[in-house]
Amino acid sequence: MAVYGIDLGTTYSCIASIDDVGRPAVLRNLEGTDTTPSVVYFETGQNVVVGATAKDTAVLDPDNVVSLIKRDMGRDVAYPLQGTEYRPEELSAFILLKLATDARTVTGEDAHDVVITVPAYFGAAERDATRKAGQLAGLNVIDIVSEPIAAAITYGVLNPDADRTILVYDLGGGTFDTTVIALRDGHIEVVCTDGDHELGGADWDDRLVAHLAERFREEHPGAGDPLDDKQTEQQLRRDAEDAKKALTTRTAHTVRVMHAGRVAAVEVTREKLEELTRDLLDRTIEITGRALAAAADKGVHEYDELVLVGGSTKMPMVPARLETELNLTPRLQDPDLAVAKGAALYAFEETYRRLVREGAAEQAEEMAGRAGLSAEQRRQIAGRQIKTVASHAFGIVVVERETGAEHVAHLVHANDELPAARTEDFFTVYDEQTSADIRVMEQAGSVESAELADNNEIAKGEIRVPPGKKAGWPIGVTFALDASGLLNVTAVEKETGERLELKVDVGGMTEEEVEQSRKALSRVQVS
Repeated sequence: MAVYGIDLGTTYSCIASIDDVGRPAVLRNLEGTDTTPSVVYFETGQNVVVGATAKDTAVLDPDNVVSLIKRDMGRDVAYPLQGTEYRPEELSAFILLKLATDARTVTGEDAHDVVITVPAYFGAAERDATRKAGQLAGLNVIDIVSEPIAAAITYGVLNPDADRTILVYDLGGGTFDTTVIALRDGHIEVVCTDGDHELGGADWDDRLVAHLAERFREEHPGAGDPLDDKQTEQQLRRDAEDAKKALTTRTAHTVRVMHAGRVAAVEVTREKLEELTRDLLDRTIEITGRALAAAADKGVHEYDELVLVGGSTKMPMVPARLETELNLTPRLQDPDLAVAKGAALYAFEETYRRLVREGAAEQAEEMAGRAGLSAEQRRQIAGRQIKTVASHAFGIVVVERETGAEHVAHLVHANDELPAARTEDFFTVYDEQTSADIRVMEQAGSVESAELADNNEIAKGEIRVPPGKKAGWPIGVTFALDASGLLNVTAVEKETGERLELKVDVGGMTEEEVEQSRKALSRVQVS
């Protein structure tokens, strides 16, 4: 059976599978490129275009084009397009459908069973929303795997004899992660992770756009602001991205800014780009330092490799700064494609192991045979373990009996090894209390905090308390976070045995809404 890995990126996405010699290979789209812009254009309510054409159309019809969708995953927001409101999951589903459809055209096989990657720093809401996007696209989502893990799988498979401790620095189009990973005897263990899912190459583009507009206004003060015109703004964004890419190999690039019949030729130097964006790079260094400190607390102090992943790491300022700060020589690990390739390897290995566990040995061997795997490679796959950690802290709201003040008591902490399970007793606050609210919270900021304002409520339930109980009656609460970062919460009242089970569906859409939407989206033509 064919399985696929999908890197669902903020600015570009791609899909990969295992070829007939057991190597991961990215499948080109129908436009002939490895990556597909994560841009969706609603030509009509029934016809949606995804990819390069959609990106080009943003200049002409910006009101019906959506990009940077990934930054809204897990949020309860809606995009009004052609008379219909779409959730982030639904828009991401169109991108996934484009990737799967093109893969089927290229390979002749149905691209149905997939692993989709997410930033390591995505929380429960974003991961759940990503899974639902796959369901909306009609895909069987084998698992959700963190992007640095996928990159580490690619690295480990391509360097099978090397035990290494590696620091993965992943700067993509819209998200940033830094992750410490240990490779030992073919096994992969995440030591710790940190990141910001609203920091990426698009922010570098924004700084360039603002600079280009400012230079135009200086040269043509009476022509107005080019950013006030949606079409001009979209063209500036295209030009800024092109300039940023040009400056990876050149030291200067000229952009022609056209607005209101006026033209300004603006030269942008690599030095100027670095000046405009220095604080963004500083932010990634700060986060990386925090991850290194967390790794040191776990006994990791030395690194064999600094692996750069994500297209934005090709900017010369990134490896130069990292080498200076960390005294490690950065290594570009197929930055645009490594994540999709690792996801394909993960999908293949997980499916192979599942078939073996379920007694479908013949199917597993056929699958391995098609991929040209040796007996030794099959043995390695069967035994490979991948251990990861929680990206955020999770807890519940508790009330101080004396003051009535509320704060969050965390049961699972960031960088706890997954799967993680912890049970703790909490106690009623008042005499004769008839019920207790269970408010499940997830760390929202960059560091764990007990303050309510620094956490997001991701689920809520109520459990009854037997009548006549004095304050201090116990309620047992269990948090179970699986290896994919999906959370289940159980509360138990110990006298009656009443249970409250909260499967945290926090992606903005219920399962019923997902099914209804899937049927509706199936009537939309996607190309």
